Amino acid sequence: MPVRRIGPLCAALFFSSLLPAAAAPAPAAGFDRIVEEVQARYRLPGFAVAVVENGKVAYSHTQGELVAGSGQAVGPDALFKIASNTKSMTTALLARLVDQGKLRWDDPVTKYLPDFRMHEDWVTREMQVRDLLIHNSGLRAGAGDLMLWPEPNRFTRADVIHGLRYLKPVHSFRSRYDYDNLLYIVAGEVAAAAGGAPYEDLLRREVFAPLGMDGCRVGAFARAEAGPLAQPHARRDGRYVPVREDGDTIPATSMDPAGGVRCGLNDMTRWLRAWLDPATPARDGKPWLSEPQRVELWRAQMPMTPGRRQRDWSNTHFAAYGYGWRLSDFDGEFKVSHTGTLMGMYSLTALLPERKAGFVVLINGDAGDARSVFDQALTQHYTRPRGERGVAWYADAIEREAQAPAANRAPDTSERVPAAAAELSGRLGVYRDPWFGEVAVCARGGEVEFASRKSPLLTGKIVRVGPRLRVDWDAEEIDTEAWIDFSGAAATAAFVMSKVDPDADFSYDYEDLAFARVGDCG
Repeated sequence: MPVRRIGPLCAALFFSSLLPAAAAPAPAAGFDRIVEEVQARYRLPGFAVAVVENGKVAYSHTQGELVAGSGQAVGPDALFKIASNTKSMTTALLARLVDQGKLRWDDPVTKYLPDFRMHEDWVTREMQVRDLLIHNSGLRAGAGDLMLWPEPNRFTRADVIHGLRYLKPVHSFRSRYDYDNLLYIVAGEVAAAAGGAPYEDLLRREVFAPLGMDGCRVGAFARAEAGPLAQPHARRDGRYVPVREDGDTIPATSMDPAGGVRCGLNDMTRWLRAWLDPATPARDGKPWLSEPQRVELWRAQMPMTPGRRQRDWSNTHFAAYGYGWRLSDFDGEFKVSHTGTLMGMYSLTALLPERKAGFVVLINGDAGDARSVFDQALTQHYTRPRGERGVAWYADAIEREAQAPAANRAPDTSERVPAAAAELSGRLGVYRDPWFGEVAVCARGGEVEFASRKSPLLTGKIVRVGPRLRVDWDAEEIDTEAWIDFSGAAATAAFVMSKVDPDADFSYDYEDLAFARVGDCG
């Protein structure tokens, strides 16, 4: 039975009927209190927060440093990686191409990319442009993300598109929601084919330029020719330390259409205004996006199951994915939002369309808990203005969740010893996975090293934990360790991998790998 789609206009009419009369803009002191309490709790290295109401910036605040300890202050034009908040920009680019008659949402992907293949032929044939955007492919969450992260790596977009045919689905096509990034890479290449220019050029032309988002960057650029760059930070021994700092030249990456944009706070407020006030013209004086395309982007395309936090904290009854946006009800109001997560960079964009209000949060540190608290506190600033739950309430609730016995399913692997080359002599060699490529499992000084050819940061030492083997990665920032399980012997040797912590970042999709021995160690 086909799923009925709920249009954002219908949702807006329903939720607006439940709203009280619109309140006057809240004083900045209310936002200051939220910001101060979050920072007191989490001691973020640097962040930027802005609120837009009725087409104007009602609040803007920056704090902290571009690099911890540098003395370089975060300002409103400092560029943060917005990660998966890029997805709504990619879908807006596609919508502009639809408006121009260069693309249709129901076009088959192979119309633009003849070499595109999924694992099953019928899925290849039926995959439409819209399917690339709504996480309904049937693949495991994060499938193939090891071709994108960790960075830097040597996978190209052509590698990503070719590799898709080897990723086996775990569910039927269009049957359920499982978040993916790879198909947004495909969407970027579809845009390039339809628009007649590289994805990055199109995004600048169709999104950044008409909306006046001049400081945003995507693709390769010189650091000296951009605004100040906020650098990512990881939590180490109770404090934030910089990781993966940028050089003088920032390269383009394969993952740009899924999460490669950098923007500052001022430009992100322009992005919010473009959605909250559709009548605002682009720089050329014309509407930036047609009403039918705005409706389509915020239409409920794929049902999602509200999480426990959403149900308990936000009184959420429905959740769905649009084109690059998450849709839900929040205390009876229609909410449109998305998050962005990269190593050391967290972001949040949220809109309450009936109130013509929205906010953006940019953080240059691993700060999932702080982002969640910002989201709840800033949204309920509008939906529960009496403030019965504040920053401390949400932060305490998150701490209690983390301390619950069932919250941590990772086994204790502290008792581990290096695996000796002699004991794995029948397993040593070069192995290949069809989409990830080659890795070497070879002796190094009496121990055994795992080294990926195309993803250099995935290099580490094989250790034994009781009867099992795992890989300890050399790079400190890779904290998602992997089991490695061999089968066969000598020339027929093979192995699979899996996360040590089953609840770890799904983008480390070790479970999608299947290696077979193809040669000897050099």
